[in-house]
Amino acid sequence: MSDTPKAPASTSKDDDQALADAEFAARHREFTEGKQDQLVALQTLDLDKVSDFDDLLKAMSLTAFGGRRLGEAGDVLEEMVTDPDCSVVLTLSGAMTVAKMGLLITEMIERGWVQAVVSTGALMTHGLVELSGMDHYKADEDLDDKALFAKGYNRVYDTYEMEKNLNDLQKIMISTFERMPKDRRWSSMDLCRQIGQDLDQKGRRGIMVSAYRAGVPIYIPAFTDSELGLDMATWVVANMMRETGKSPEELFPVIRSPYDPFRDLGHYATIVSESPRLGIFTVGGGVPRNWAQQAPPFIDIFNNATGSNVRLNRFRYGVRICPEPVHWGGLSGCTYSEGVSWGKFLPPSKGGRYAEVMADATTVWPLLVKGVSQRLAKKGLQAAHPPVNLPACQASGTSA
Repeated sequence: MSDTPKAPASTSKDDDQALADAEFAARHREFTEGKQDQLVALQTLDLDKVSDFDDLLKAMSLTAFGGRRLGEAGDVLEEMVTDPDCSVVLTLSGAMTVAKMGLLITEMIERGWVQAVVSTGALMTHGLVELSGMDHYKADEDLDDKALFAKGYNRVYDTYEMEKNLNDLQKIMISTFERMPKDRRWSSMDLCRQIGQDLDQKGRRGIMVSAYRAGVPIYIPAFTDSELGLDMATWVVANMMRETGKSPEELFPVIRSPYDPFRDLGHYATIVSESPRLGIFTVGGGVPRNWAQQAPPFIDIFNNATGSNVRLNRFRYGVRICPEPVHWGGLSGCTYSEGVSWGKFLPPSKGGRYAEVMADATTVWPLLVKGVSQRLAKKGLQAAHPPVNLPACQASGTSA
């Protein structure tokens, strides 16, 4: 076998020209100053110039990394809640009420920043524990989970939800279940409204009470995935046992209830279609975020399948607080840019404006709400939005 080395591969004239062009470009670069291209100059964060949270957000928007994202989120949130044609949907997941963020949600509702809430059932259940006057506790690092079970302490990360709380809440909820309509099917929105009405007392603040007072619907799309849903299932089966004399084992496979999740979907889709513009404020991800975002595709699918012409609306504004990075595949509803491809969001070229803050919500959400509240107060602005009870939504209480 010959050891003669192979001749180097010849390069084409096109390759030679490309190399020559690259070398020429490197030697003759135009060293422009950023202002010529209308770039935004960053500024060093100077705490001596910061007098409140609004100032801090503004200053952070001219820094970098997560700080800039949070500052930009303040700008998007301000525009979203003051747009008189924009209905804002708040989606909630994670243990935010156990983490004592419940009054943040309440304040956003009371300030008129939110026209609909989509939540996990667990988050709403723990919020009801708080609203009913019961406590959550800081976890004791010296107790292991086996000992916690024996004591009836349900651990949520670094916090305890007492099993007694949930048992006591069940008794309160049964009285509400008994008051639900007997002549028609009802949804999680109907139930949350009734709970808010039942718990409404002078001076009491909490998510469901504040939403009831403001006429803001609360949707729980994965209703049975919660203590609240299990309490209702227990009430339903107990009633079936009394009526039929059958055992739980016989009745579990054939549970029937008046709860109808499609009433939620239809009511929410009406708000989406009839609102002039849409915004979304998301904490975490999960079913609430994806369920809220899927309404535009639902309307699109419906129109294509039936030849109808229901108004198709897409989200124009969005603020998302979630620590989940893209590469884990767990964003629960995709980035805003990916959502454009699904027809959920308007592209920035069409007016879409979005901010995504990759952080634990308990560290940045309070700062964001307080900062924007102060900003609106300094400007003499208040939240503005279309009517919550849009015309077609007023039929939601009719029998079906």
